[in-house]
Amino acid sequence: MQTTISSKYQVVIPKPVRERLNLKPKQKLTVIEKDRMLILIPQASLDDLRGIAAGAKTDGYRDKKDRF
Repeated sequence: MQTTISSKYQVVIPKPVRERLNLKPKQKLTVIEKDRMLILIPQASLDDLRGIAAGAKTDGYRDKKDRF
């Protein structure tokens, strides 16, 4: 897929990509430039992250004595 930079330096994200990534209007994107490439990373809201670690085991990682 391709897109074009407008005279105002705006870029349209193609609809199939927006739908696959469930992007919403006014959603923030992190922009990373590396090796002459642009990488756009959607920022997730705290509500989107709720429950992301549900069921994760919390034992066996560190003992209390190892904490600062």
